[in-house]
Amino acid sequence: MHILLHPTYFPSIAQYIAIANAKSVTFEMHDNYQKQTYRNRAYVYGANGKLQLSVPVLHSHKNRQLYKDVKISDKEKWQLLHWKSLESAYKTSPFFEFYEDEIYPLFTIKSDFILDHNLKCFEVINDCLQLDIIPKFSTIFEKEPSNLTDYRYLTNARQEQNINLEPYTQVFNAKHGYINNLSILDLLFNEGTNALSYLEAQQLR
Repeated sequence: MHILLHPTYFPSIAQYIAIANAKSVTFEMHDNYQKQTYRNRAYVYGANGKLQLSVPVLHSHKNRQLYKDVKISDKEKWQLLHWKSLESAYKTSPFFEFYEDEIYPLFTIKSDFILDHNLKCFEVINDCLQLDIIPKFSTIFEKEPSNLTDYRYLTNARQEQNINLEPYTQVFNAKHGYINNLSILDLLFNEGTNALSYLEAQQLR
């Protein structure tokens, strides 16, 4: 299967299921930016339940703006805040220390554009998963792509009501129960070297 996806900030597990089971991955490069999507946010499992990590962006609300042109706001110390949140959430998980050195640099490097930063995240996560994928990039925007399976809807959290994944053990399971389809970071820190096998065994309905 050849799939079309949006690059997102530490993609959801559902997005990575599509990636892990694809023959090729093409990233959409010519869409308009939409707020309140995974383009600039990820959800992890904190001590108080589902926790949103949002990258602040400089987005024009008056005029349509291409996703690739949206810049990251550097006024807030968002990288420091996100890393501290991950440490707090996953320092007791089985594999946090195993991947810490690979993932931490993403919270120190400066990226001007959110799409560029998301592509860096994608590359690092693939290395952690030992997933050998070199993405392709769209050349035009197609509302209904002819030769690709369209998984762009996975960027919108409001469209995932029918995504039910096989539960795995999460750090705060005993406190809040299983939380479905979080960021790939949650799966990686909890399942580690078994994460790729988990992804390949799942199916998106």
